[in-house]
Amino acid sequence: ASRLPHPTQRESMLRSCAARTARRSCGAAVGQRRMMSSGTVTVQLDKPYETFKLESEPPMTAEVTRDELLGYYSLMYRMRRMEISADTLYKAKHVKGFCHLYDGQEAICVGMEAGATWGDSVITSYRDHAWQLSRGDTVKGVLCELLGKQGGCAKGMGGSMHMYKADANFYGGNGIVGSQAPLGAGMAFAHKYNNDGCCAFALYGDGASNQGQLFEALNMAALMKLPLVYVCENNQYGMGTSKKRSSANDDYYTRGGYVPGIKCDGMNVLSVRECTKFLKKHAVEVGPIVVEFDTYRYHGHSMSDPGITYRTRDEVASVRAARDPVALVKSWLIDKELATEAEVKGIEKRVRKVVDEAVAKAKAATPPPPGELTRDIYVGKYEHPRMVNVGPGPQGGPA
Repeated sequence: ASRLPHPTQRESMLRSCAARTARRSCGAAVGQRRMMSSGTVTVQLDKPYETFKLESEPPMTAEVTRDELLGYYSLMYRMRRMEISADTLYKAKHVKGFCHLYDGQEAICVGMEAGATWGDSVITSYRDHAWQLSRGDTVKGVLCELLGKQGGCAKGMGGSMHMYKADANFYGGNGIVGSQAPLGAGMAFAHKYNNDGCCAFALYGDGASNQGQLFEALNMAALMKLPLVYVCENNQYGMGTSKKRSSANDDYYTRGGYVPGIKCDGMNVLSVRECTKFLKKHAVEVGPIVVEFDTYRYHGHSMSDPGITYRTRDEVASVRAARDPVALVKSWLIDKELATEAEVKGIEKRVRKVVDEAVAKAKAATPPPPGELTRDIYVGKYEHPRMVNVGPGPQGGPA
């Protein structure tokens, strides 16, 4: 895993995002009730943690500033709008290949980023668009990759399941179920070898929780006391199968056996943030730990899954009404008088404009030229594309 300077780029991005939002909000607040510009409020976390083989747990309160909440809301709302746009683009047949959306689970990504740094490595499954965005890519960059355009992180040749940003320690985006777990253990080994004080987060879903490779890698991580955090994003359904029908033990935070675990409300960004701080500290100082984030996906498993053959529309609607992670942050901003409704609507308007512009630019972008087809097969060597009958292409080595 590559090292990054501290304070991290991720922290700078969140601060600048919050600062821009705060500056734009100043004019709207004139003549209205006075807002706390940088004051701290304490939020009571209403869903208790559940622990396994742990003698301590994260706090049940979280201190947060107006600027932090504005930053969280802006990023989560951007993720939500981006995924909705991806849905529309897929249905219009612009998206190439598979497409797995993250709407409903945004609090996990944003909360983890708030509790960790970009020095910490992250590897996840194919539900990866939001992570690419949180690690510094743009909405346009993500959509270009989805649409098979050259401006994407893999030049449009990876698609939805293969986001990647090594300069921010984000290693995908992995299309094989559970394959990211042993790779995450390897990243944790690198952190320990480099003694850099960071850890690796390996994310997987409840549908991958019974993969043998998870347990093989966790065994090695426990033996070597690697700074590894196994993150089970339990969105209740593995493809079309509920957790009760697929797992003999669906308390995923206990599945490490000899490795401690904790269960956290994955729909509350502050619960996730405080839990992530706890997880990192344990991983770096003690060794591997398993966390289960209790969450819910609004879309089906992928865009080919309508998502209502194994669950009802009422179930989805009831979760959205009671536990929506984006709406929760919005309620904190308004109820605690940290922002007005007009300020929040202003954020939403600007985000929608950014996403709409990104959609237009991604649709207008060019696909990779035929000469790129064989460019990345060998390091430092370029095979002529005529070997696969796609035309002459450029000569010479990689640009």
